Amino acid sequence: MDDAQPQMTWRRANDGAEVTLIMETSAGVCIRHIPDALPLPPDTDPGKGAELATHAAAATWGLPDFVFHPSMAEKGSGRRELGDRVVLTGRRGLIVQVKCRTVAPKSDEAERAWINKVVGKGMRQAKGTVRTLNLAAAQMVNGRDRTLSVAGDAFEWAAVLVLDHPRVPDATVPDWEPIGIPAITLTRRDWDFLFDQLRSTTAVVDYLFRAAAEPKGALGEEPLRYYELAAADAEAEPAVIDTDLVGQGGWQWSAPLLPQAPAGGEGTRAHLMTRIMLEDIATSPLPSSGTEQDRHVLLSDLDRLPVSARTEWGELLLDMLGDVQDVAQGSTKWRFRRMLDPDGTQQLITGCCTRSDGITREAFRSYIQLRHHEVSERTGLTDAATLGVLLTPRTSGSREWDTTCLRICGPSDLDDDELERYRGLWNRAPAPETRL
Repeated sequence: MDDAQPQMTWRRANDGAEVTLIMETSAGVCIRHIPDALPLPPDTDPGKGAELATHAAAATWGLPDFVFHPSMAEKGSGRRELGDRVVLTGRRGLIVQVKCRTVAPKSDEAERAWINKVVGKGMRQAKGTVRTLNLAAAQMVNGRDRTLSVAGDAFEWAAVLVLDHPRVPDATVPDWEPIGIPAITLTRRDWDFLFDQLRSTTAVVDYLFRAAAEPKGALGEEPLRYYELAAADAEAEPAVIDTDLVGQGGWQWSAPLLPQAPAGGEGTRAHLMTRIMLEDIATSPLPSSGTEQDRHVLLSDLDRLPVSARTEWGELLLDMLGDVQDVAQGSTKWRFRRMLDPDGTQQLITGCCTRSDGITREAFRSYIQLRHHEVSERTGLTDAATLGVLLTPRTSGSREWDTTCLRICGPSDLDDDELERYRGLWNRAPAPETRL
């Protein structure tokens, strides 16, 4: 560990139910208590219970739409289970194998041998699942009981072995033969920690791909690696980004990929705004032309919002919702926030408007189409995507606002007349506040 990274002390409670990570940083001493994994469901076989608890952590702190139950595939005269769980978000997927120690632990040497045995088996199973999905798409059911067709070649895959074990010997580093995809082993405590720390399925998946490229670590010490990487992120110099890609008024925003403080630890409603918008999209009826595949893409794009930005983003949205209501009767006010990924492939636009009706929805569509066209024109990318989410206040019912969602992908189909009209409508005043 270099001088820029915090010095860390790892302490276990006598009963092993909690560990404490003490970090000495330039800002002082930081203490992070990491509780034991979620309890197994009662009256359930331990092996099955470990699978259910692993699913529950990802669905509760992440999003149930991204976690899929195992499905079956025909193989010769038999059937193969495709992972104990599968996690899908964006273009990345995890094959999750859960292994549970159901007998009393023996000597450290015997436990390490058992761990290596089940880890090797689990990794081979994950490799077989990817191979099967590459041969034929499977129908998989997610945590909201919705079915999606999952094709192997549509995702970049990683294998995750989650181990439920009452006493992993200290300094146990599992070993397995390479399987041709990124692979990593975690305890259930590690898995729960990552989802509780980040509260975003996309952020956890991206972290696991990153961690899988690091040297193999000791089981049960994933929080140590997490904070080492978070410290490196905090010290890293921001990349230089061309803010002109979003047009006049664009500015660069940088924050560590991995926050040191738990996401939403301040307990504010502002941080929950992203989850609320995700739930709005997840629970709304699909339009007649929509599919569950479309919904999954929308959710994945919104969940790409960086964890470090979510509280500030939520604070702005709450302010915007209040501001658009402060207008004269019959008037309409708009507020927008935009964010463009550094590579220009993904643009996120959230907006608020005084009311929701046919006119404002068409105006919102024109805004999203115009901003998508402008960014595509500046970057030269033909496969870029723009997701727009519009919140409009409600004055009746149990909901405080309505949520409208629109996604555009690929080349712009606006003609010259439409461009002229839309620019006249939206580019008359200084550009809305933007972020890159």
